[in-house]
Amino acid sequence: MTLLAALTTGDDLPGAVAAGEHTLSRHELLGWACTIAASLSAENGQTTVAVDAQPGLPTIAAITGALLAGVPVVPVPPDAGELERAHILRDSQATLILSDNPGAAGASGVPTLSISDQKRPGTMPQKEPEAQRPALVLYTSGTTGPPKGVVISRKALAAGLDALADAWQWTPEDTLVHGLPLYHVHGLVLGVLGPLRLGGWLRHTIKPTPERYASTPGTMYFGVPTVWSRVANAPEAARALKPARLLVSGSAPLPSPVFETIKELAGQAPVERYGMTETLITVSARADGERRAGHVGTPLAGISTRLVDENGQPLPADGTTIGHLQVTGPTLLDGYLRGDTIEPPALDDGWFPTGDVATIGADGWHRIVGRASTDLIKTGGYRVGAGEVEDALLLHPAVREAAVIGTPHADLGEQITAFVVTERVTASSVTPEELISFVAHRLAAHKRPRVVRLVGELPRNGMGKVQKKLLPSL
Repeated sequence: MTLLAALTTGDDLPGAVAAGEHTLSRHELLGWACTIAASLSAENGQTTVAVDAQPGLPTIAAITGALLAGVPVVPVPPDAGELERAHILRDSQATLILSDNPGAAGASGVPTLSISDQKRPGTMPQKEPEAQRPALVLYTSGTTGPPKGVVISRKALAAGLDALADAWQWTPEDTLVHGLPLYHVHGLVLGVLGPLRLGGWLRHTIKPTPERYASTPGTMYFGVPTVWSRVANAPEAARALKPARLLVSGSAPLPSPVFETIKELAGQAPVERYGMTETLITVSARADGERRAGHVGTPLAGISTRLVDENGQPLPADGTTIGHLQVTGPTLLDGYLRGDTIEPPALDDGWFPTGDVATIGADGWHRIVGRASTDLIKTGGYRVGAGEVEDALLLHPAVREAAVIGTPHADLGEQITAFVVTERVTASSVTPEELISFVAHRLAAHKRPRVVRLVGELPRNGMGKVQKKLLPSL
């Protein structure tokens, strides 16, 4: 089966693509993408192309065209700063950037090809590129240094989307609605390539606001926790999603209070899933199964997971033991881009170390504690997951957002430190001491925060993830 099967071979399948107020039929998108593919093939020495990933139909057409041509494509965040953009273009060795903005390449000197100038019917490439060829080079967020180019093959994309189709009962009859960025796994791989492989409609709202979600009919809605939190705070918008069959949350943990509010207002709990750039999606709740607050489900078809300790020794799947999560399966990256070569990932006997810590229950359900570097707090001989403390804080009516980290402590090694954003209405009535006591009454004493700092907002990246490494400077 070809990578974009529904687009290229599904003549009898319904579907089209809409972004904002603009719509393309499946045949119109295919023609535009084929013209782009022909332009890329005609470029001498074309090995990797970048796409200025502005939200909208031109980005979808450009990435589709590059995939049809078999040329690895690098989506560049439209809000990337000058240094980040220059790093991505230089590191990927992109020889062309597809954009309707002539200045998209910045000072890099990379030539620009207008996407909209290619908007005319084209001819399909004669053959499907080989399955093992690199398809995407996705750059990580760069939290531990300059962003790294993660190379994902065509077969990994196909395996990941087919596994999600099975878990989510995703069919050509579905209409997917989202407004997520088009340069990450969630918004691009799941949110664009999913419908192009599996069929159905894609309606991109350009921005993921509650009002736009509520006014766009669909059967599936994708969002990150920030999106669902805003939907939960807009009851009429949440109720408008009742006709949908699936609400999916990912890219960061969904706070339990948001989970419960969406469940009450929209008539169903969100499906949570887990993955990362290097592995695509590996664990998820199922459309026809249970949904548990604070948990991300069970491994997808073809995926295996395990927990290990700091020495790489296996840990029990008992639902309480916290360990380092490792995964293996057909969705793993080919490696990291290193000049003209792809450096294979450092695997542990075939297992990919995710860098996350988790628990796995006897029934296979996973709870992600967080990043090992920031969310596993070792305090006074105890191992505490930051997410559990955050969930407890969010139960307080005055707390709107909470982020917990370990900070140095002379006696404990690390002390649990919470950064809290309060609701404006009740902010004047809550104190750090009250919040510490609130948690102490709900969790074990050693899990209570030693320090609570009330802040105006939490630092987040483009996908809504809290940047915990920035918290100590608040």
